[in-house]
Amino acid sequence: MDEMSKTDREGDTGEAGIVDNDPGSGLTRSRRGPWILAGVLLCLGLVVAGIAVLREFPNAADEEVVQIADVSSERLLAFGSVVGHAADYETHAWLGLPYARPPLAELRWRAPQSPEAWADTFDALRFGPPCVQLTSRLGGVRSEDPDGFAGSEDCLYLNVWAPRAEPDRVATGDDRLPVMVWIHGGGNRVGHSGSAMSDGARLAGTENVVVVSFNYRLGPLGWFSHPAFRAMSTSPEEASGNFGTLDQVRALEWVAENIEEFGGDPHNITIFGESAGGRNVLALLLVEKARNLFHRAIVQSGSTDSVSRAEAENEIAAKVPGHRHSSAEIVVSLLQEAGVVPDRDAAGRYAEALPETDLAEFLRGRSAREILDAYRDPDRRERLDLPQLIRDGSLLPTGDWITEYREGRFNAVPIMLGTNRDEMKLFLFSDEDHVRERFGMFFSVRDLDDYERRSRYHSDLWTVRGVTRPASAISDSGMQGVFAYRFDWDELPRFLGGDLAVLLGAAHGFEIPFVFGTFDLGSPMLNGLIFNDENAEMREALSATMMSYWAEFARHGRPGRGSSGDQPAWEAWTHLQSDDTEIASMLILDAKNDGGIRLSQSRLSRDHVIAAVDADPALDQDEKCQLFHDLFAKRRDWNSESLRGIGRRGCADFIEK
Repeated sequence: MDEMSKTDREGDTGEAGIVDNDPGSGLTRSRRGPWILAGVLLCLGLVVAGIAVLREFPNAADEEVVQIADVSSERLLAFGSVVGHAADYETHAWLGLPYARPPLAELRWRAPQSPEAWADTFDALRFGPPCVQLTSRLGGVRSEDPDGFAGSEDCLYLNVWAPRAEPDRVATGDDRLPVMVWIHGGGNRVGHSGSAMSDGARLAGTENVVVVSFNYRLGPLGWFSHPAFRAMSTSPEEASGNFGTLDQVRALEWVAENIEEFGGDPHNITIFGESAGGRNVLALLLVEKARNLFHRAIVQSGSTDSVSRAEAENEIAAKVPGHRHSSAEIVVSLLQEAGVVPDRDAAGRYAEALPETDLAEFLRGRSAREILDAYRDPDRRERLDLPQLIRDGSLLPTGDWITEYREGRFNAVPIMLGTNRDEMKLFLFSDEDHVRERFGMFFSVRDLDDYERRSRYHSDLWTVRGVTRPASAISDSGMQGVFAYRFDWDELPRFLGGDLAVLLGAAHGFEIPFVFGTFDLGSPMLNGLIFNDENAEMREALSATMMSYWAEFARHGRPGRGSSGDQPAWEAWTHLQSDDTEIASMLILDAKNDGGIRLSQSRLSRDHVIAAVDADPALDQDEKCQLFHDLFAKRRDWNSESLRGIGRRGCADFIEK
């Protein structure tokens, strides 16, 4: 699942976020004409509702259903007895299991604590509440609040799906099953583990694995680095400010402690995640505290974006400028909003003079709503921009992640990385600057060439950042088990004259239903619109193939020919050809009628993207400079000097703006 700004799109989305960078897609001018005839005016209400759901499909969550307990699902965990329900695909599911104490009051902005034991049997029959967030069209959480506030601070719960078994028939010893732990996306700002799209029943039941998903603290409650809390911390890891990352480590500790009771193998755990979830997987590779808690890793549309402690803490006017929503800036805002001080200057002086214990008490005394409101942009309700994944030097290294991988300073486990061909189209589709609104709907592309160009370059750069650079660095460290893919499926239908294969294509997050085999976006109307009878056979076949590859990787550390043994062989990222030349390969995942599963050589790099933009004959000088700014500004790989020679006169004047 992303609510990115127009010039700084991270590519972090919720469960339904999908980005597609297919340069071959197109929408002809003939499709932009009048789209409605007098004969269908009576259907206008239904049409508007359909498009509205399409634009907000992650929020179209099913109403919560409380399941009926199945006594054969009772299991005895370290904290007490639990019972789940009989789920689809011959599985049992246990929902809403606490893996940590509620991080309330004094436990806010502290490392997660082990949950307290319970005496009675715990009914694990419903998902736990999502963590506190400002909801987004792409976040997957519904909110009735007019300001978009949703969730609870009491949210550290997880879910387990496993093949159905009586208590005395649970797999043991060598028969224990691979465990796949899902980390949801959403920019580390939105999302939850109860999405219909990532329901683990089919993956667990058809591939004979145990699937786990969990919530973790989001936004400023998950990532907040401030000297006041650092001084009061009980460990270097707690002092890092990476509380959401620590939640992920705690969830993995819970899995290691308890998963045998569900038939899972604690020595064969795969972590996998999409978008921000993929970025969190790449971060966990660098967390020493997570060593031996997982044994394989899958990164779907991830990145290595992170911030320094200075960015996370300093004021924007400091000698080393902080993020616009650094902890110092947020403290100033909260002090003013609470009426403690009259203006910004007074707030800065007050905060500096206040004892650390008093400042921590003040911050913990703010409501979650007040804290999130301090990050809210007045003109952009959905965007909650904050520094996250803080390179503190204890939990996460201070150095560049790519360098850490290349020099072998990481948890060296087999890894799969991939992106979707049209990652960027999800965000372009929901952007009024690029898609024209008609009758309250987003329907036609304003400028097809610009739409395709932006999608291609942004999506290619996503592949560079999320696949090429980390895969190459990890391979350079001597790791052999590195595998890469690109998801290309775009068999989307036409709808009211609009071609969804063009508007969305293989967009960001669209691979998730294929990995889980769900094809459930939380809305029957939307499910019927996207996943229809015409594409059913091909998508079901591709989904079965992808689940087979993912499960085989979880089982043996290599996707091979899938668990079925009859899929095309998936070669490692770096391997030798017959003439002893080394190549980098990725597996293309597509429907059989559109090329099918096939290996492709990968040559993408940052320099290739720059060269392609520079050579684009359709762009004038200012357009090239603007596109370079959109692609690279505020990124750690932004290099002003290398861009001064772009085009006929360079972008020096533009860069200085």
